Amino acid sequence: MSRMDALDIKLLKALQKDGRMSNAELAESVALSPSACHRRVQRLEREGVIRNYVALLNPRAVDRRATVFVEITLKGQADEILQAFERQVALIPDVLECHLMAGAADYLLKVVARDTDDFARIHRQYLARLPGVAQMQSSFALRTVFKTTALPL
Repeated sequence: MSRMDALDIKLLKALQKDGRMSNAELAESVALSPSACHRRVQRLEREGVIRNYVALLNPRAVDRRATVFVEITLKGQADEILQAFERQVALIPDVLECHLMAGAADYLLKVVARDTDDFARIHRQYLARLPGVAQMQSSFALRTVFKTTALPL
């Protein structure tokens, strides 16, 4: 990846706020010509700096009101155990994030559910069947105080 300059950073900040703005709007917001702006954005995409464009949904509007953080400790740290766990957890549609951790738990999952009954279903149907799990602890978020997808640049 080539080194990013101040204009690249401005472009990325603008796109993180509104990924749907037109190239003309983006170019104007960073004081570039539309063609130069388009070339820069294409380069950032090609280099993998911009990975994707998505729509961020309101969880309440799609009936996913419960956010649950699940700490998982595995029976061991052998590569086969980690790989088997990671392959299976990636198939669970309700898991938004899975992080390999340093600390007390081996993995931290972010799970969304309609409510506590739905989480119980997710737990029975998926989480309890994950390979290599020794211990699992779930914590329900009471309220989201702050959330962003924008990386600091």
